[in-house]
Amino acid sequence: MKVPLLDLKAQHDPIQQELLEAIAQVIQSQAFILGPDVPKLEERIASYCRAQFGIGVSSGSDALLVSLMALDVGPGDEVITTPYSFFATAGAVSRLGAKPVFADIDPLSYNLDPGKVKHKITSRTKAIIPVHLYGQCADMAPILALAARHSLAVVEDAAQAIGAEYRDGRRSCSMGTMGCLSFFPSKNLGAFGDGGMVITNDPKLAERIRVLRAHGSKPKYYHKLIGGNFRLDTLQAAVLNVKLNYLDGWTKRRRGNADQYRLLLKKSGLLERAGVVLPEAMYAGTSAVNDHIYNQFVLRVPNRDGLREFLKQEGIGTEVYYPVPFHLQECFRSLGYKEGDFPEAERAAKQTVALPIYPELTQETQREVVEKIKEFCKV
Repeated sequence: MKVPLLDLKAQHDPIQQELLEAIAQVIQSQAFILGPDVPKLEERIASYCRAQFGIGVSSGSDALLVSLMALDVGPGDEVITTPYSFFATAGAVSRLGAKPVFADIDPLSYNLDPGKVKHKITSRTKAIIPVHLYGQCADMAPILALAARHSLAVVEDAAQAIGAEYRDGRRSCSMGTMGCLSFFPSKNLGAFGDGGMVITNDPKLAERIRVLRAHGSKPKYYHKLIGGNFRLDTLQAAVLNVKLNYLDGWTKRRRGNADQYRLLLKKSGLLERAGVVLPEAMYAGTSAVNDHIYNQFVLRVPNRDGLREFLKQEGIGTEVYYPVPFHLQECFRSLGYKEGDFPEAERAAKQTVALPIYPELTQETQREVVEKIKEFCKV
């Protein structure tokens, strides 16, 4: 049985007519740049995140970049973040001439460990970027407390976590100074190309980001700031306005699939006899549970690479997020880190693998995935 890691056709086919009509309306209007679908989406996404302002931008990567630009992050500044994330998290810091400073991750959630963050703060620290990895919020209460104590900005990287709730009921993007979303096609809410959004409750920052996304001009051709071309295309906003209507249903099905995987894996004997570790919606040493949206369903397995190769031969898609932590990337060699500096991030990079979790996955398909894992592990 062929099981892709992600099947967007299965998602789009039932709503294809709505999507085509939305695209056609943009074509007829000819309002391709910051047309009416953009502010409509901005208002809807901000409300969905339980925040006040949304500013549509060209990608999740640019959302991070323009957020740091709005904070005047630059040479001489330090920004604390995780070594275990998609490259854009640390790349945005370096692109502005600032220094990314890494703190290790929590072994259960794979998110930034607040206990490690506090030891990284210096007089040059300007911001913290917690990443809500795989669809659950980082442990925000202690991170926000640290930031308040040291007068630091907090930029939530919620590229994988739209709608995820922290243990106290607050949603991703609503807790920090700003939050950043990605609408890359593989995300829970994906566009037909690149797209992103910055979320904030600060009206001054919201206006500053609106200006920065259009080359720093307001009005047109008058530049008080040096910005960039970070605008969200109207076509992408139109697609997202259609798909947003279905997001809660898709998230519910992802959670159902995660529950089904847990049930099957617990019954399989893989946890006890093969050392397979399930994803947890909590932090090490606590019982505080997050509301996970499962952008990815990530297992720890002892022979990760062997399992992946076996599943590939059986037609089952998997992915490794992320095989090389930031501190071991060649482009960050000048930061002076070495292997062993962040053991939890390194262990996760070597042991984790993501299984298919998309909403349209069937129980029969999930049973096939688990049976093939059992076959490989000889359980």
